[in-house]
Order: sequence, then structure tokens, then C-alpha cells
Amino acid sequence: MDDSKNILIAIVLSVAVLVIYQVLVVEPEAKRRKAIEEVQIAAQNGGAGAGAGSLGVDGALPEPGAAVQGGLPGQQGGLTAPAAPDVAPDRASALARGPGRVAIDTPTLTGSINLEGARFDDLELKAYHETPDPESDRIILLNPVGSDGAYLAFHGWRAAGDAAASAPGPATIWSAPAGAALSPDTPVTLTYIAGELTFERTISVDENYMFRIEDTVRNAGAAPAQLFPYGVIQRFGVPSDLANFMILHEGALGVFSDTLRERKYKKLTNDGPFVETATGGWLGVTDKYWLAALAPAQDAPFTGEFKDIGQPGAPIYQTSYIVKQPTVAPAGGSATSEALFFAGAKKVKLLRTYENELGVAAFDRAVDWGRLFFLTKPIFTVLNFFGQLTGNYGVAILLLTLCVKLVFFPLANQSYVAMSKMKKLQPEMTRMREQYKDDRMKMQQEMVALYKKEKLNPLAGCLPVLIQIPVFFALYKVLFVTIELRHAPFFGWIQDLSAVDPTSVFNLFGLLPFEPTAVPVVGAFLGIGVWPLMMGVAMWFQTKLNPPPADPVQQQVFALMPIFFTILLAGFASGLVIYWWWNTSLSILQQWLIMKRMGVSVDWGARFKTPGFIAKYLDKSGPGASKS
Repeated sequence: MDDSKNILIAIVLSVAVLVIYQVLVVEPEAKRRKAIEEVQIAAQNGGAGAGAGSLGVDGALPEPGAAVQGGLPGQQGGLTAPAAPDVAPDRASALARGPGRVAIDTPTLTGSINLEGARFDDLELKAYHETPDPESDRIILLNPVGSDGAYLAFHGWRAAGDAAASAPGPATIWSAPAGAALSPDTPVTLTYIAGELTFERTISVDENYMFRIEDTVRNAGAAPAQLFPYGVIQRFGVPSDLANFMILHEGALGVFSDTLRERKYKKLTNDGPFVETATGGWLGVTDKYWLAALAPAQDAPFTGEFKDIGQPGAPIYQTSYIVKQPTVAPAGGSATSEALFFAGAKKVKLLRTYENELGVAAFDRAVDWGRLFFLTKPIFTVLNFFGQLTGNYGVAILLLTLCVKLVFFPLANQSYVAMSKMKKLQPEMTRMREQYKDDRMKMQQEMVALYKKEKLNPLAGCLPVLIQIPVFFALYKVLFVTIELRHAPFFGWIQDLSAVDPTSVFNLFGLLPFEPTAVPVVGAFLGIGVWPLMMGVAMWFQTKLNPPPADPVQQQVFALMPIFFTILLAGFASGLVIYWWWNTSLSILQQWLIMKRMGVSVDWGARFKTPGFIAKYLDKSGPGASKS
């Protein structure tokens, strides 16, 4: 098999992978969004009908009772809770309900804690906005019950025996000092007294996104109290901005004894609860860029659970844990429980800091690194280093590409040398095809003999294409899932490297007053911007350096490849298109230098079908030009 066929096979495989990805992952956006909106409307309209279970985690946590293996409570039971209120007309109205709130104000967060249940149900992220425009709305992470897309977290105690009615839960009204406000410098202590038991909850927060909850219970009664601290996160309905991509996990997740467990929203509804016991770990709910997570004391065994506790058409997704505590002695005995609650952006460095300094096991696995984690993690590390160094992640992509080229330089160099040799052998191979056109077996034997004589491996030409595929997808994953690349600008019109190029050739790059991508049916193929065009030109130029296929059909396929890739990659993140363009440009330079060194003529005039006087100039000045 000659080199052109091998290259064709490599390109066809690459295209097949990209096409499969487009078909299976990038489904029609309108259809997906419509389905999500229908679920959201159903959840909103059905919120009041969810009954006591909507806030009460009914059946969600193990009932303190007979101990099972490991000393953890094993019976299933429920928590008492009030019915969810009707949907409020707006978020502000929902926040105004209830017995009162404690304000939260940190360098990164603003919001409040609801004194009913001591719920975290109101959080805005100060540093992040809906669009690259800094004047656009901030990201709202947590929402109160009764608002659209309610999303909240709370902690409580389960009790056995006579103390069961005294334990604080999601409906408990806590008291706070007058004017109390939570900040990194001022923790807040909430109090709840029930009979002989006094509960104190001290909440502190750092300058980022981590809350520390320290619960203390004092028993002034004459009998011991058996108590079990728990934590719960609830999300009402599917989030409106659900990406719904196969390569991205959104939904419940957690680390249990160093093992990552994930359940998508649909799976929670269809497959039922997931329960696991572990020592050390965390659990929560993840979005593409944001995370709400609970972490019990890392040295205490806990039982974690993921489930949908809502009604058909109105799901309520819940992650929860419960820990068995020592019995609280009577007559002044006390017990303390500590837990962490994270609510914010999944910044890799920050997650790793919490993992190292607070002992939250494998916390950076909240970022969906994927199956190519052995590539995505180092690629992100290098990319983030260059991004911090230069202050521009677009420049960082260019520098990362240089590093990738250096790593694969020997392999690519060997491949381009082989391709140059193939080009030099083209006349001889053409002669063989003509001579043995009626005897294909003899032709193959003669070509194999020629390869052996010239010490040439025809498969070497496939390597430059093949080695780029895993790096390409790993970089795409990094661009897609890391918050550091979200809304990261390059230069000019590229203000978000994680989004597609906003320009389009079909409206003359914004000069004509219409949006090509809004055109029915074919709109998805009309968003071809400046960078995809530059990439297509670079690919077309590279094909002119390669040996021309002898088969006319192969020639036509090769001629169409740059056009096909331009249309296909136009819908990918602009950062990825910039990487592909720069990588192709460096490959052209490398191949050009090798061909010049080996004295291989490119025949520029014939290749580009230029006028005679231009062809004459190119053939004299181009690589491999005559030195006489």
C-alpha cells in the first residue's frame, strides 16, 4: 500500500471520530433545550405538590436504629419537614419568606443563610458572570425553595429514642445574634434549644468558597442521647443550563474511600438510589463549572446516598450523608461534629489546596478530567502555567502547541523525511503503475522491493495525523470543562476561548445584519468564522506539500478534506481551532525545511495552478529549488 493510501486511511479515521462525536454528542440544541424547559416547567408547577418529602429527605437517610456492619445505622426512614411553599413570583419574593436570614459577604460570595433549617439557599458568585461582559448578571449558584430552580444545602441531627423529637432538621427555626453577618473575619453561631438538649452551630467561611460547620450538642437531661449528624444537598429539577454532553458529567458525584462515583440526573430518576459507606470522602452535585459539595469529618465512617426524591415530572435530586456519633452522656455531656460545605467555582488550584490543607480526599476529581486524564491533567497544568505567565490563555495555547511539537518532533521529523522520500520516488512509482497496470500483484511486489531498497516505511506518513488525535481531544476536554478557560479572551474578536468563533463568512463577518446560525436546517453549518477559515487554508496549504495520490478518487478526497474540516471544526471552541491552525502551520514549516534540506522540489506552480510567471518565481525560490 502506498503512502497516500495510508494518509487517506488516517484522515478518514480522524474524520470518522469527529463525525461520530458530532452525531452522538452535539445533538440538535433546540430539541435538547426544549426537553429541559419542559422538565423545568413541570418541576416548577409541581413544587407545591411535592409534599413533605420535598424538603424533608423522606426515605433518604438511614434511620438510627439497629447497627449494621461498621457501626453505621442501617434501617431506612425519613425526616419530618414542612411542605414546600408555592412557587414565588420571583427570587426576591422567595428570599423574603421565612423567619429571617444571616447575610453572607466574602471577597468571592454574597448571599444569606435561611434561619429556617439553617439552610444555605442564597449564594451569588462575585467573580463570575453569565457572559464575558462584566456588566452581565452574576452567576447565582443557590436558590431558595419556591424560586425557579431551587438549589440548597442544610445540616441537621437525627436522634434515636426519646431525643428523636428534639433533633433539629430542615424545618427547625434557629436563632442568631441580632445583626449577625457571616464573613471570613466574623463567624456566626446559631442556637436551637429543645428540652434538655442545646444545639449550637458555628459557621465560618474562608475568602473563597469553603464553609466550615461545627455543631455542638449539650445534654442536660438524665438520659443519654444517641445522635447522628447529617448533611443534605437538594436540587429541584434539571438545571436550565445543563450542557447534556456525553463527554461531561453533570449531576450527583462523590468520592468514597478514594473511589469516584457519578450518577447523572436521568440515571438517578430511572435507576433509583445509590448508597455507599466509606471513611473519608465527599459528595455533592456538579455542574460544568460549579460545585456544591459536602464533606464530613474525614476520619469518620459515613453513609452517602444519591437519589431522586421528587414526583414524576418534578424531580428533586438529592445527595446526602449521615455519620454515627458517640452517645452524648447525660447531666452536662456534650458531643461535637464538624463538616465542610463547598459552594463555588471548580478552580483546579483551589480544589487541590483544599485537598492538601483540609484533607478533603481527591477533591480535584470534581473536575471531569475524563478517561484521558493522563493527558488532560498535564495539558491543563502546562496550559495554566503559560496562562498565568503571559496573562493570555490564547498565547498559552500557542506555547502549549510548541511544547507538543517539541515532544513529538523526532517522530514527526521521521515521518516528514519518509514523505519527502516518497515524493522523490513518485516518478519511479508512476512508472511501475504504468508498467504493471495489468498485474497488480507484480506491481505490489516491485513497490515493496523499492521500499526495502530505499529503507522506507510507507506507514510513517500516517503518524503526524494519528499522534494529534488524542492530544486534540484532551485539549478539547480541557477547554470544555475547566473554569480557568471560561470567558478567557485571546485578541480581537475572540473574547471566550471556550466558545466558538463568533464571526461568520456568510454575513461578511458582521457587516450584514443577520445571524447565519439562526437559519433553519443549515444554520449549524454556516457559523464559519475567521479562525476556522485560517485553519482550512493552512490545511489546504499542507496538502500541497504532500505527495499527490495517484488515484484520481483519492485526489478528490484529499482536495475536499480542508473544506470538510473547516465546516466541521467551525462549531468547536475557538481555542481548539487556534491550536489546530498553529499546529498545522508549524507542521508546514517543519515539512518545508525537511524537503528543502533533502533537495525535494515542491513544484509550486503546478501545485497551486498559478500563472506562468508566478510559477516560475515560486519554483526558483521555493524549497528544493535548483541550486545551480
